[in-house]
Amino acid sequence: MQKLIFSSLVIVGFIQTQSSLALSSNQSKTVTLDTMEVEGQSTDLLGVAASASQGVASQAELAYRPLARPGELVEIVPGALATQHSGSGKANQFYLRGFNLDHGTDFSVMVDGVPMNMPSHAHGQGYLDLNSVIPELVDHIDYGKGPYYADAGDFSSAGYARMHTMPVLAQGLFKFTGGEFGYYRALLADSKKIGAGNLLVAGEFNAYNGVWQQPEDLGKYNGMLRYTLEHKDWGLSVNAKAYHSSWNATNQIPERAIDSGTLALYGNMDNSDGGNTSRYSLSSNVWSRGESYKNDFNAYLVYYDLNLYSNPTGFLDYHAQGDQVHQTERRVVSGGNGEQTWFSKWFGLDVDNSLGLQVRHDEVFGSALNRSEQRRIFQIVRQDDISETSVAVYLKNQVQWLDKFRTISGLRGDFVDMQVNSLTLAANSGQKNGALLSPKLSLIFGPWVDNEVFVNLGYGHHSNDARGATLRINPVSGDPAASVSPLVRSRGAEIGLRNQSIRGLNSTVALWWMQVNSELIFVGDASSTEASGRSERHGVEWSNTYQVNESLSLDADLSLSKARYIDVPRKTNHIPNSVGRVISAGAVVQLPFHTFTTIRLRHFGDIPLNDSGSLNAGNTTLLNWGLGYQHKAMKFELDMFNVLDSESNDTAYAYTSRLPGESSAGVEGILKHPVEPRMLRLTATLRF
Repeated sequence: MQKLIFSSLVIVGFIQTQSSLALSSNQSKTVTLDTMEVEGQSTDLLGVAASASQGVASQAELAYRPLARPGELVEIVPGALATQHSGSGKANQFYLRGFNLDHGTDFSVMVDGVPMNMPSHAHGQGYLDLNSVIPELVDHIDYGKGPYYADAGDFSSAGYARMHTMPVLAQGLFKFTGGEFGYYRALLADSKKIGAGNLLVAGEFNAYNGVWQQPEDLGKYNGMLRYTLEHKDWGLSVNAKAYHSSWNATNQIPERAIDSGTLALYGNMDNSDGGNTSRYSLSSNVWSRGESYKNDFNAYLVYYDLNLYSNPTGFLDYHAQGDQVHQTERRVVSGGNGEQTWFSKWFGLDVDNSLGLQVRHDEVFGSALNRSEQRRIFQIVRQDDISETSVAVYLKNQVQWLDKFRTISGLRGDFVDMQVNSLTLAANSGQKNGALLSPKLSLIFGPWVDNEVFVNLGYGHHSNDARGATLRINPVSGDPAASVSPLVRSRGAEIGLRNQSIRGLNSTVALWWMQVNSELIFVGDASSTEASGRSERHGVEWSNTYQVNESLSLDADLSLSKARYIDVPRKTNHIPNSVGRVISAGAVVQLPFHTFTTIRLRHFGDIPLNDSGSLNAGNTTLLNWGLGYQHKAMKFELDMFNVLDSESNDTAYAYTSRLPGESSAGVEGILKHPVEPRMLRLTATLRF
């Protein structure tokens, strides 16, 4: 049994989300896993994963994937996209499985057990800002798609990713990058033995002006302290992190203005857009393992603030001052997660039972929407204090019924309590709460000749903004307004296959379906989101990683999806900004004389911009290339982003906007934010 526990520790991040029962029920597989090292998505997950769309990726894979921005870490999840439409300091726009996730509504991320999504956020529900993550210090990422996992709760209907930072560095790290358009980045990190544990210290600075007519003037600062104790059967870590960023932003602009020459492709409607944000966190993780049990517990405390200035509509509502809005908030987040698993035998069957508890409280101060001109506030539209508490309890059971058949069943209960104190309109103050029970079931058949078949079913949810739950009067028009449910139900199913019959090749195929009781769609003239009707999505995913030999590794993913509203005419049932097609592929080639080269392709398209589908964002294809030299302690890399110099859309929307001199009613049409042009970045890395 000690060998079995050791095997589970080898892929600890992934095992934290799944039980290790299959390892204990297949001794021959245990022997293989006992010496396995995690090397990326090609990791052997037969007998371990709960679905075909679940996986794990390590730093070894990330090390050869040039990132234009930290948010692209989520693109390690096959089919996921991270784009940008409003400056490097703002949360990315995320897409997965036909969802326009906005800034994170249905995709959740945790970093070292600390949730990154922000409920009832000043800018958007589930706001997910990953700019505080230092990619080089991510040890591994566990991910899954669909609402089939008992330990994945709010904002996880489309999927989740759990990032784990390194407990210790084998060598110190200094990394410096310089590039076109005023790009500079420096990272210094090292770890030292202190007492019985290891202290990791890291600091990052990033400056960038960008390709825009209005320079971004990005100033980003990141810091991290981590102290880790690791023993054979228990461990402890304490993490302190700090992040601050300020920037200017160029938002999406009308396509008609670009076509007429009124605005340049990289121009703007308001040169004062931008913002600043900070995030400071303290967290602790404790785990222990025994022959008949394992447990993991963590607690966290986070301070966060944001000032964001955006003008998506130009001069539509305010012809003289412009339509810029100022969104701001300060918040303190506290909470913790715990899970206890028992390994048992019932009637001769191997059984794992897990009990989990997740608690989170958000105290939001002065969440506001203001009207501003050149970052000077001239009207307070709404200002609120929000207190929101969520509690979840879940049970998970895994049974190895036969040598080639196991089940994972779960039941999750979520409760949320929302209290809003409106500082501008007392009628919108109030308290709302909600509760949901979400059953989950996975049937796993195999493996046969290194093939495993999965059938997954489950219910999930996302929470709605607390202000929407207590809303009675529209703060802009003064008209009566309908409130929304605190919790929105989702349901999904998936049939998948994992194939590893060819040495070095890991291939998965999944057919999936999902319904959501309420959508969130972008409303340009309010720079916010609002609820709409029910929706349905379905699609197919094909993911492949192939370690051909020691010198060549390949990966290729295809994701096709269809997203439609339910109970509306077919001519108006398209879901705006749902991405129907995502293709990504890459290669890493080790060349003679300690050199290497990389190439990555990313394509996305089939994106309707209105409910009729008459407006489309077009197709975007990006090709990135890198060449490097790595020997002993030194590494040099030359990366070229957007090799083909595409001018396609990074993001696009369709709504009414107005430029000076246009009709007072504005013009409806496409507004877009292009990808950045071809650029070079040179990186030098020194290990010490």
